[in-house]
Amino acid sequence: MQMPDEREILAGLRDWVEIETPTGYVAGINRLMDMVAGQFAALGAEIERIPGRDGQGDHLSVALPWSGPAETPGLLVLCHLDTVHAVGSLASMPFRVEGDRAYGPGIADMKGGVYIAYRAARALVEAGAATPLPLRFLLTSDEETGSATSRALIEAAADRAAYVLVTEPARSGGKIVTGRRGLGRYRLTTRGRPAHSGTNHATGRSAIREMARQVLAIEAMTDYDRGVTLNVGQIHGGTSDNTVPEHCTAGVDLRADSNELLTEMDARLRALAPEDPDVTLNLTGGPNRPAYRKTPEIAALFEHAKGLAAEAGWVLEDLHTGGGSDGSFVAGRVPTLDGLGVDGAAAHTPDEHLFVSSLVPRMVLLRRLMETLGG
Repeated sequence: MQMPDEREILAGLRDWVEIETPTGYVAGINRLMDMVAGQFAALGAEIERIPGRDGQGDHLSVALPWSGPAETPGLLVLCHLDTVHAVGSLASMPFRVEGDRAYGPGIADMKGGVYIAYRAARALVEAGAATPLPLRFLLTSDEETGSATSRALIEAAADRAAYVLVTEPARSGGKIVTGRRGLGRYRLTTRGRPAHSGTNHATGRSAIREMARQVLAIEAMTDYDRGVTLNVGQIHGGTSDNTVPEHCTAGVDLRADSNELLTEMDARLRALAPEDPDVTLNLTGGPNRPAYRKTPEIAALFEHAKGLAAEAGWVLEDLHTGGGSDGSFVAGRVPTLDGLGVDGAAAHTPDEHLFVSSLVPRMVLLRRLMETLGG
């Protein structure tokens, strides 16, 4: 089967990367969804456009021409097209190729992975080769902020899947993912009593001071030996430098190696109490993505993929990682391989890039998984 070369892949991927799609930027996301829907439709695929809600972009459900009835268990390729890079990022991090690196917002996480999966499916269609299982894609628009509007769609699609392939970027030199930590997201609010800092300082109760104590307590819960990390990533509060601050908010990120640890740490966060009795605490949020482990079914699926890579002349390895993914929602119910996208580095940063040399091997692996699973 003839496959595109690196230059052709990069040319098509560039069109996707140069449409900016930060989560919540509906105009950009829906513009890219239009393009992707048109490209799949040109293959004869059946397209279902799911309108966005709650300020998020649309989602796409795609069934390749031979996929058959929706209830038939198939092979689900799970993808997202939103990125973390704000509108205007292209000005400072334009698409460019320098040696073995191609740069651009979201190029590794995860437009590169989605694009090579699309090209793998396109190669099958162009060769007139149907897959043993119905081949379906789900492309979502809100993964980077927790998948609030797409989780139900993901779980419903997985209920009709025999296997799930997730096109998140590879890890640590091309390793794919067979396990992930569970993830929780929280917002902690402290509320005190405002006062003029010069004339009535003693009557004030500082929400920021209380928050500082809570941040130290939260981050002290991190336990690397048990596989638990807590990170306070953003803090906002106060009204002016000469006012004792009445309010403060902080965002908390929790990662845990097991669902039991996730539950334990959630309880500890909810047990937080103010040191100053005149300041109140309010915690919202909770566990967002469950942990998943390498089950015997996932291990067997990985061995199959490893064998396909060996046929192509390279060694495929796997790992357990701390990063979040929509794969976490489904791996407990359906054998799932994650991190099947491009190899690259510096995701979520201005230096985000993929390795050009990974494009064809990773695309071939995806194609071979499509060709062989269920056969």
